[in-house]
Amino acid sequence: MKNIVILISGTGSNMAAIVQAQRQQQWRERHQAEVVAVISNRADAAGLQKAQEAGLATQVVEHKSFPTREAFDAELARAVQAYDPALVVLAGFMRVLTPVFVQPFERRLINIHPSLLPAFPGLHTHQRALDAGCRFTGATVHWVTPELDAGPIIDQVAVPILPGDTAQSLTARVQTQEYLLYPRAILQALQKITA
Repeated sequence: MKNIVILISGTGSNMAAIVQAQRQQQWRERHQAEVVAVISNRADAAGLQKAQEAGLATQVVEHKSFPTREAFDAELARAVQAYDPALVVLAGFMRVLTPVFVQPFERRLINIHPSLLPAFPGLHTHQRALDAGCRFTGATVHWVTPELDAGPIIDQVAVPILPGDTAQSLTARVQTQEYLLYPRAILQALQKITA
């Protein structure tokens, strides 16, 4: 069985979509893969309760408890490794990870980003797309590398920018597509790992 660990920082909406897709598509039977744990860097992350309600193991590694990013990343890596993951999935995990975490999970660590990378890495992507006059934006799932939002792309989805869009309305439309994109990209990533 291929274990999947999801890292979150907030509401866990992408995590919940992944777990729902896993159950509907019977990943365990068809793909020999399942989400086994959800880890957050915030004890107050609402997604932890969603994960517990879904019967998943949960854990908190509070980033504020560590003197440096590297110390936090080392402890986070230990916590994740305890689940022997085939794949580590960042789903709204709002920490920039250092090589201390990224290197042990190289080619087993993926992220979703709310733009059509390589356009608009980092934060405030929807407002930046609006300010630039883009006609499309979207979401990208990519392999995580030490460079922010720069890893090889696994899959993308485009979303048109409509007249009158705000960052909020665009965020909502992109998120609905993320919930479809991420489960599909996870299966693609698992196929590449086992190929």
